Amino acid sequence: MIRFIKEEMQVIKERDAAIKTPWEVFLYPSFKAIIRHRIAHWLFLRKHYFLARWFSQRTVRKTGIEIHPGATIGKGLFIDHGHGVVIGETAIIGDNVTLYQGVTLGGTGKEKGKRHPTIGDNVMISAGAKVLGSFTVGENSKIGAGSVVLSEVPPNSTVVGVPGKVVKRDNIKVPSEDLDQRLPDPVQNQIDHLDKTIHSLSLRYNELHEQINDKKIENEDDINK
Repeated sequence: MIRFIKEEMQVIKERDAAIKTPWEVFLYPSFKAIIRHRIAHWLFLRKHYFLARWFSQRTVRKTGIEIHPGATIGKGLFIDHGHGVVIGETAIIGDNVTLYQGVTLGGTGKEKGKRHPTIGDNVMISAGAKVLGSFTVGENSKIGAGSVVLSEVPPNSTVVGVPGKVVKRDNIKVPSEDLDQRLPDPVQNQIDHLDKTIHSLSLRYNELHEQINDKKIENEDDINK
């Protein structure tokens, strides 16, 4: 546990530029929630379900972060400004994952057994994103703020929108320390596409209108003759 606490302190210091002194780490809701989850998870694995839930619910009241004691969490989880984060019972989180405030790793309410997502290593899930269902978010992927992800995400992908769509995918590994949240905007892309289409149709309409007018003039000339 002492080794784990030191590792978690190092993770927070490395990923949050606002940290000025090591003592500030102890004030972080994320730090408290993850440490307390380890205890609740230990109780859960030994079938002390009531005690595990009691301990986790006290953590919710103290931190605003709800992690079910049954959730499996790897090394290096960082929850930045974690208020409102919810992690379900059968969720599995890999190593070096970053979650922002308001993220939900939940179920759809229609499944039994494995109901919550599996998050691969080095994944970043931005503020307010909802990942719902029993599927995998591939390693080194990014999920944009406010996205609702309902299906499998391939590795090395960027997902945005409601419902979430993959807008970028390549074979280049995304470094875990890359926390840039400036992601493509598919709605704006669609608006730009529609604007180009309307402009093209407008030009075509003007061409046809001119042709019709020229034809009318020719017909009038024929009548006059």
